[in-house]
Amino acid sequence: MTKKKYLNEFDATLQIIQGKWKVMILYELYEHAPRRFGELHRYIRDISHKTLTNQLRELEEDGLVSRTVYPEVPPRVEYALTEKGRSLIPLLEMICDWGLAHVDREQMERLLCEEDEIEEAGR
Repeated sequence: MTKKKYLNEFDATLQIIQGKWKVMILYELYEHAPRRFGELHRYIRDISHKTLTNQLRELEEDGLVSRTVYPEVPPRVEYALTEKGRSLIPLLEMICDWGLAHVDREQMERLLCEEDEIEEAGR
């Protein structure tokens, strides 16, 4: 496998986390790990099977997500954040905070950072 090339450290970070669903995957694995493929698919809702597979593979190749296969019938596969993946969480939380502070909530289809707070308020 050839190593990826980046313009600089900003480009490297942004390319690694770019992808419509990667941040949601990372954040879900941070909040509820480990997760099985079907659980991630239900959580994200609008993602296709193929796209979720590709995004998980890319996150695994970049060392952000680990994939554990259990030798059972039927096979069970679980995904979790690696230490490298967990190191991104403070950055993702800062990006989330910035978005909440500077973007009108009506423009957002879904809130990720405050989901737990919203769910608890509804109970």
